[in-house]
Amino acid sequence: MTRRNFISGLGALFLAGCGGGDMAPASASDGSPATAALPVQTPELTSVPTSAPLPAPTPTPPETTPPPANNTFVHPGLLHTQADFDHMSQKVKANAAPWVDGWNVLIANSHARLSYMPRPQAAIYRGSDGVHAENYTLLYNDIAATYACALRWKISGDTAYADKAVAILNAWSSTLTLLGGNSDVDLAAGLYGYEFANAAEIMRSYSGWAAADLASFQNMMRTVFYPINHDFLIRHNGTEVTHYWANWDLCNMASIMAIGVLCDDRAMFNEAVDYFKNGAGNGAVSQAVYYMHPGYLGQWQETGRDQGHNTLGIALMGPICEMAWNQGVDLYGYDNNRFLAGAEYVAKANLIESGNAFYTVPYVTYNNVDHVNQTAFATGGQGDVRPGWALVYNHYVNRKGLAAPYSKKFAAQIQPEGGGGNYGPNSGGYDQLGYGTLTCTRDPIASGAAPSGLTAIASQGQVVLSWWGSAYASSYDVKRGTNAGGPYTTIATGINDLLSYTDSADSGLAAGTYYYVVIAQTPSGASLASNEASATTAVQLLAYLALDDGNGLTATDSSGKGHAGILVNGASWAGGKKGGALSLNGSDGYVSLPADIVSDVADITVAAWVFWKASSKWARIFDFGSGSGHYMMLTARGDTGFPRFAITVNGAYGEHAIDGNAALSVGQWVHVAVTLSGKTGTLYLDGNPVGSNPAMVLAPFRLGGTSQNWIGRSQYAADPHFNGLIDEFRIYRGALSAAQIAALM
Repeated sequence: MTRRNFISGLGALFLAGCGGGDMAPASASDGSPATAALPVQTPELTSVPTSAPLPAPTPTPPETTPPPANNTFVHPGLLHTQADFDHMSQKVKANAAPWVDGWNVLIANSHARLSYMPRPQAAIYRGSDGVHAENYTLLYNDIAATYACALRWKISGDTAYADKAVAILNAWSSTLTLLGGNSDVDLAAGLYGYEFANAAEIMRSYSGWAAADLASFQNMMRTVFYPINHDFLIRHNGTEVTHYWANWDLCNMASIMAIGVLCDDRAMFNEAVDYFKNGAGNGAVSQAVYYMHPGYLGQWQETGRDQGHNTLGIALMGPICEMAWNQGVDLYGYDNNRFLAGAEYVAKANLIESGNAFYTVPYVTYNNVDHVNQTAFATGGQGDVRPGWALVYNHYVNRKGLAAPYSKKFAAQIQPEGGGGNYGPNSGGYDQLGYGTLTCTRDPIASGAAPSGLTAIASQGQVVLSWWGSAYASSYDVKRGTNAGGPYTTIATGINDLLSYTDSADSGLAAGTYYYVVIAQTPSGASLASNEASATTAVQLLAYLALDDGNGLTATDSSGKGHAGILVNGASWAGGKKGGALSLNGSDGYVSLPADIVSDVADITVAAWVFWKASSKWARIFDFGSGSGHYMMLTARGDTGFPRFAITVNGAYGEHAIDGNAALSVGQWVHVAVTLSGKTGTLYLDGNPVGSNPAMVLAPFRLGGTSQNWIGRSQYAADPHFNGLIDEFRIYRGALSAAQIAALM
């Protein structure tokens, strides 16, 4: 298994400039951009175009879905579409705020001048390789100039700026052949790859950019940038996958996606989309937004590191979502708006609540291969006003009609942000293209959507509700019923922040199954109801495999829930503790249970009789998950020689575990059980507690979808299969008491 005896082998792989996944010193990624002398620029501040004011804009209805996806890419179709440029142009010509304010910031930037002179290089170095000096500032300044001039052309129609942008693109595509340095070259390939591709995507429709020159630029992006992006995501420089922070993955994902669209390469585009959803590294959305607190505050992966990198994560994932949206793929809404949860958490954590005091946000311990028990919120860089929030706010509020109060405040705080490094104090330099006020602001939406994304999680006799709010709503009412579809009784009113409610005995909650909806109170009255969410507070048998079948390949489920198991490979039948039993051969036999069997479960009990024939470390009694990054498992013997239960959402080094203090006997029947009740986990052998952990912050539902739910097999291919017999395998929704565990025997 990768967690064992792996760290000792990593030392030689960690390049000097890697710093445990740190951004390069004195680089833009550290919030203190490195600078290089620019050519002398002559003033060229063009006044805003004037014309008769246009009528006040009509609020737009919600744009609830992305453009339809097909095999033909939309062009321009990365951060901005032609419709976006038409909108910007109209607003600037009408002197409409805040667009015109963003325009004036653009034209005042030295990168947006016709006198700007590019400085192309054959090789760009980021991070010291001991031979070559770093020169990547030349590249990112020229990218900033290309993008700024491209915007000026698309908004004003002045082709002089188009010619300047094309000249810079051609200068680099005819010169650059190498990106080098230490491991920080992966940052250069990612950050500048996605930015350069975006600038070129804007210019591809310009008739003055020759087809041969576009092809040359596309070739440079394919051969110089993409191979580094791809290699990083699949190898992470030979390190354990959680070694690099989220931003390293994110910038390379953004580059792959942008190059895919620029080069009309669907496989490349899909590579980025798939990694966003299913990638093993910390940039995949389920790892980047590590933990979902009540009210959908999504703790970002770098929260215990510093806030400069936390805000960079939002500034990188936002463009990934926007580029995908413009090609018909909704990553913004993926996994119940998980990105928005991360954005709201990061925004709230970096906003002043009153005086000099920041808002407080909840925090749970984070672990990875390099950081064990990162127990506290990191205040370094807190208040960083890095750009990117206009994109977040305008998508979720003015496209979708959702509430995003903290992203809204952050967007207002930086408005109108600039570009080319001119964002304001502690703004992160050239890691973003900037100008979001100009490019991302949308007309106000006419009315908010109904509350949505309601979830209900039952734990310790209570039900915790969370939901997404509605733009313009002033408060929310929670309703509860005992039948699907109602009728419902109002149990809470006047909720406005946090968008969460805990239903308990105080409001009449008893053991049973309940159904909930949420209503928003808005200026135009009560909204439609949210989706309905249900929760069961009573202990409930989810699966009962008596394993008395005796023949065939199906292990019958007697719970009535339809969770039968399928015998695979060397799994067969034998006599058991109570009638028949499952026999596993220790080499390839196991039982597969249905997908997502515990995907809506918080408190849980798993119990079985086991007869272990041959002791082997890490053999699984059960292992439910979706691979070696997300799983919940019970092994008969861990490194301590005793049983171990563990659950993780970011691999072996992120395990929250219960280690037993007694060995599981070989050659005799032993009853094993594990329970999770709130944050308390308990491990039992023969009805006796042999291990506990009062800080189990993870629960089965946090694993997300699980397609590999196995008895007798590990998520890790190198681990041995269980060798022995298993009888009376049970899963309960809810934690049985010690007395109830004893009664199962």
